[in-house]
Amino acid sequence: MDKVFKGEHLLPGDLGQFFVVLAFGSALFSFICYFFATQETAPKSDNSWLKLGRLGYRLNTVAIIGMGVCLFNILYNHYFEYHYAWSYTSRELPVYYLISGFWNGQEGGFLLWIFWTAVLGNILIWKAKTWEKPVMTVMALTQVVLGTMLLGLQIGSMHIGSSPFLLLRNAIEGPIFQNPNYLDFIKDGKGMNPSLQNYWMIIHPPVLFLGTASLVVPFAYAVAGLWQRRYKEWVSAAIPYALFGCMILGTGVVMGSFWAYESLNFGGFWAWDPVENASIFPWLILVAAVHVLIVFKNTGHSYFTATFLTLIAFVLVWYSSFLARSGVLGESSVHAFTDLGLFWQLVIGVMIFLAITIYLLVSRWKELPITKKDEETYSREFWMFVGSVFLGLSCFHLIIVTSVPVWNLMFGTKLAPPTDPVKHYNVIQASFAVVIALLSGFTQFLKYKKTDTARFFITTLIYLVFAALITGLIVYATGFYKLHFVFIIVMLCSIYTIVGNGKILADSLKGKYKLAGSAVAHIGFGLLLVGALLSAGTQKVISENLTGEQYSTEFAKEENPKENILLYRNEPVKMGGYMVTFKGNTVEGAQHLFNIDYQRVKDGKVTETFRLRPNVIQSQGGMSSSPDTRHYLFHDLYTHITMTNVISTAPQEQEASHAEAEDKEYDAPVAHEIAIGDTMTYREGIIVLKGLNKNATLHNIPLTDKDIAVGAQLEVISHGKTYQTEPVYMIKGRAVFDFGKKLEEPGLKLRFTKIIPGKTPADGKVEIMVYQQPESKKKFIVMKAIEFPYINFLWAGTIIMILGFFMSILRRNKEVEVATAKVKIQQKR
Repeated sequence: MDKVFKGEHLLPGDLGQFFVVLAFGSALFSFICYFFATQETAPKSDNSWLKLGRLGYRLNTVAIIGMGVCLFNILYNHYFEYHYAWSYTSRELPVYYLISGFWNGQEGGFLLWIFWTAVLGNILIWKAKTWEKPVMTVMALTQVVLGTMLLGLQIGSMHIGSSPFLLLRNAIEGPIFQNPNYLDFIKDGKGMNPSLQNYWMIIHPPVLFLGTASLVVPFAYAVAGLWQRRYKEWVSAAIPYALFGCMILGTGVVMGSFWAYESLNFGGFWAWDPVENASIFPWLILVAAVHVLIVFKNTGHSYFTATFLTLIAFVLVWYSSFLARSGVLGESSVHAFTDLGLFWQLVIGVMIFLAITIYLLVSRWKELPITKKDEETYSREFWMFVGSVFLGLSCFHLIIVTSVPVWNLMFGTKLAPPTDPVKHYNVIQASFAVVIALLSGFTQFLKYKKTDTARFFITTLIYLVFAALITGLIVYATGFYKLHFVFIIVMLCSIYTIVGNGKILADSLKGKYKLAGSAVAHIGFGLLLVGALLSAGTQKVISENLTGEQYSTEFAKEENPKENILLYRNEPVKMGGYMVTFKGNTVEGAQHLFNIDYQRVKDGKVTETFRLRPNVIQSQGGMSSSPDTRHYLFHDLYTHITMTNVISTAPQEQEASHAEAEDKEYDAPVAHEIAIGDTMTYREGIIVLKGLNKNATLHNIPLTDKDIAVGAQLEVISHGKTYQTEPVYMIKGRAVFDFGKKLEEPGLKLRFTKIIPGKTPADGKVEIMVYQQPESKKKFIVMKAIEFPYINFLWAGTIIMILGFFMSILRRNKEVEVATAKVKIQQKR
């Protein structure tokens, strides 16, 4: 007889698992129906297979939405009997972090991916027209493969997928689950990884997964074109979707960079982490594919390259997912997931789409419209092709080095990644960037098929000299000349890209609107490179440690002691052009916000004051520091905590009964008998009795008419800051109590211990006990501050590049609409 467990909420899990199975089954049904619909050769078929395929895909969409609703219901209501809710959330998390908890685990990530694929598929049902059958066959197949990742079926020792609706007692073995009332002992979940408790994690993953999902659409068009031998027609239809994929996936990657910059303490926006690298594999190849697709559309050249890159970009989406989710990068990346047992499923996913790519290219090889005529050397298509090759080489380098753990696993080797990965990637990728940026500039001066050579060289030389002058000024003014020579060349080529495409953009405003989108995108790309080069190359650590303090051996393993300064509470310290003061911390849930006051001092005068509040989150048994940043137009000041003795679960100000043991963190108390208006002094300030509150109340302690509760309204002034607090003296029945107050920031505990009557009410006094923290237990932080010059060029460049992609999408969509209209007119004739 099955044991009955009390308090479990099984309905949302059972319903969610039903939707998981329904989503998989309906996707498989849709795939089969669309496949047979595509295979129909009769000119007047009744479209029954097509209608059934649509029905299956729409049912798949409904099931996916049902899964999402059930999962969020579990998270929102804190049903910790489910492993997913227990593993990634807790009661203290606000609702917006519960939303990000939705995709915190692998199962939620797959659910987000499958949801966006469903959305895109429904758009294609509406918009694809004659391409619907073959394209939707591929979309449905993708949903089938993704659906297996969520099934959570156990077949003997093998399991297929991991369900987000798995019960905790079925996921973890333990004697607690022998108890029918085990939920009485599970009061809270493990919580969210501290580094994920950032607002970027609410918006970054949905955008990134939309970009990931969007790459299936150009893949599906390429497969459809090869499958149905419509070799040239698919290109025009696929270009807008490929541009959309570039735009959204690029946006998602940059959002991840912003998250790293604001939350992960990589010391910047990109650290060449293996999972970071994997996220840009498909983006680099898709950008290359878009350029070659445009070349083929305009000239008929480079068909195979365009098709291959379009197909392989989606295969790399799956390979990137394998790297991040299989556990193969577990020891080399802080971003990688542990293996949920999906290793071989992910491998099969990669192999399915790789096999489709290879089969279609090989089987159709002799029929492909490959031109034997070489492109003109001074034609735009030739150099666009060269640029795409270098994008591909850049990606190939990243794949080879990032995949070292894969090579070791496959071949039993013991290859080691670069000892200094940042330097390795920076130098090699900068070399690729030189060529790509240079080509992004001068190809805009070329024309398709053939260009006036003399005019091209004159124009190119003029703008190259102009770019060199600007680069010289920037390099000299910023101190960039101190860096490796290759980075200066990248800077020159980036500036050249900006000024060259600026000229094209100016021309487009005079009537040549077709080039506006590409010009804007290339200007954005150039600005992005300039911002990345300047901010990373000229960043400056301003928290220079001049005391020689080493802190600890453990600290030195993680941080450079020379780049971290020690701040005791309320003791100002000079740091570069600032005076900084640690004013204490504020506790908000699991977050400890550290209040650091900055004063910019120039010629002995304070010209600016502000407060930064980097925070430390204690969760899942660990501690993570998140920086706070002061943003300026031309630089950012980035500050975070690297060590502290402040962390405590106590709130900033808390009640403490007289019956409790005296707190060992304070010196022996000093008693003061004072009247209203009197002042007491202590080591770091003064305390003033402002009045007595005869109607004081205490939490959870009801008072009768015979009880007395009086609060001493105290004002504490320390290091220029004022605090208000009110310890309480209470007589309840025949017992006397006092409830003290702790003030963490000034390091005090204050107790109201006695009322001393006078001859008249005006002569009355009270006794206040003052506890101070000893000098040896003073609160301190170790802090690192970095100045990132010109970081806004990077973010501005990203926005401009995205705008350029959007403008190009509008243009290419317009071209498709015009071409479709012409076909309809010809059919009517």
